[in-house]
Amino acid sequence: MIMEVNLTVLLRLLVTALSVVIFLSWTVCGLDNGLALTPPMGWLSWGKFRCKTDCRKDPRNCLSEKLFQEMADTLISDGYKAAGYEYINIDDCWMSRMRDREQRLFPDPQRFPNGIQGIANYVHDRGLKLGIYNTFGKTTCMGFPGSQGFLELDAKTFAEWQVDMLKMDGCFTPTHLIPDGYMDMHRFLNATGRHILYSCSWPFYLRADGKHPNYNHIAKYCNIWRNSMDIEDSWESVLKIIDDFAAHQDAHIPAAGPGHFHDPDMLVVGGSGLDLAQSQTQFALWAILAAPLLMGNDLRSVKPEFRDVLLNTDVIAVNQDPLGRMGQKIFTDSVRRVEGWKRELTNEKYAIVYFNRNTKEETLYKTSLTAMRLPRNHTYDLRDLFLKKHFGHFKVEEEFKISIPPNGVRMFKTSSCSLPKNFVHDGL
Repeated sequence: MIMEVNLTVLLRLLVTALSVVIFLSWTVCGLDNGLALTPPMGWLSWGKFRCKTDCRKDPRNCLSEKLFQEMADTLISDGYKAAGYEYINIDDCWMSRMRDREQRLFPDPQRFPNGIQGIANYVHDRGLKLGIYNTFGKTTCMGFPGSQGFLELDAKTFAEWQVDMLKMDGCFTPTHLIPDGYMDMHRFLNATGRHILYSCSWPFYLRADGKHPNYNHIAKYCNIWRNSMDIEDSWESVLKIIDDFAAHQDAHIPAAGPGHFHDPDMLVVGGSGLDLAQSQTQFALWAILAAPLLMGNDLRSVKPEFRDVLLNTDVIAVNQDPLGRMGQKIFTDSVRRVEGWKRELTNEKYAIVYFNRNTKEETLYKTSLTAMRLPRNHTYDLRDLFLKKHFGHFKVEEEFKISIPPNGVRMFKTSSCSLPKNFVHDGL
C-alpha cells in the first residue's frame, strides 16, 4: 500500500515537472512577450540626428546622454507622453569603437558618462521606456561594433541595462544568415526573462536580395519589422513607402495583428520636409496601416501646428485600436487622382481616408461609402478626425462631396446608426 502511494505521488511529480518543462520551452520558443498588442509609440534618434558624434562642434545635436534626457523631458512637457508616446529610442553610433575586455558592448564614455543604465534609469523614473540599436553584422551600418558572434552576450547586456526595446538591423550580414540570426536573437532575448520589444529589419534585407519574405513566419519572432529603406524627411520618400505598402498589401495584411506589426518607418512630421497637409497624410495613413508611431524629429523645435497633428488623439485612437487589423487601399480614382483607404476597427466601426494625389490643386470629390466597400443595409455617422467635428449621416449608396487639399487627406471615423427622420449634412 505504501509502495502504491509512493508510486502515485512520484508519477504526479513527474507529470508536474514535465508540464513545467513544456511550459518553459514554449515561453522561450514563442514570441508571446505580451508586448506591442497595439503599435508602439515613441521617438527615435536616427531620423533627425543620424550619426552625429562630435559633441565639441555640435553639443546640442550630438548623440549623447544629454540629448536623450532632453527628448524624454520634452516628450512629457509637450504632451506626447499623455497622448501615448512612451519609447525613447537610441539608434546607431552610441557605442564605443571596440568591446571591453569581457567582449561586452559599452557606450562612448564621453557622450554617455553614466552609461546606458543611467539613461534607462532617467526615462524609467519618468514613466517612459528605453530602446536601443544593434545589428547582426560584424559592424553596424555606421561602422560600430555589431553583434556577430555575440548575440547571447548582447541580449544579456541589454537586459541588464533594463532596455525595453531592441531595434536589430542587418547591415553587412549575408542574406542566408538573416533568418537564423533573427530567430536566435529572439530566443536569447526571451531567455533573459526581461520583456524587450523586438524590432526587426529581417524582411527588408530579404527583399533587397530579391527574396520574398514569409511574413507569417517572421511574425512568430518579431514584434515589428521593417520592409523598406530608411525613410527620408521628404514627401517623395513618404510617397514611395505608401505606394510600396499598397502594392504588397495582400501579402502584408494576414501577418499583422496584436503583438506583430509591419513598420513603414518613422514619422517625419515636425521636420522640414513635409507641409501641413502632407504631415496629416502620413499620420493618417500610418494610423490606417496599424504602423508604429515612432517620431524621427527634433521634439524641441516642432512647430505648434505639426505638434497638433502628432497629438491628434482621434487619429491616435485609430492607430491604437485593439482589434489590431491592418488597413488597406480600397480604390484608386486615376482620373481625379484620389485614393480611398479603409481600416476595420472594433465594434463594427471603420476609419476611412480619402487621399488627394494632386500636388497643387484642391479637389472637390464626389463619392459614396459604397466605394469604400462598407456593409450595405446600414447608415453611417461620419466624424472628421482632423477638423474634429461631425460630418453627417449617410446611407451606404448616398453620394456626398468632400474638399481635399493637395497632397492631403480627409479622414473619417464611421459608426453604424439609425438614420434620423430629419437628418442634415454638416457641409463639406
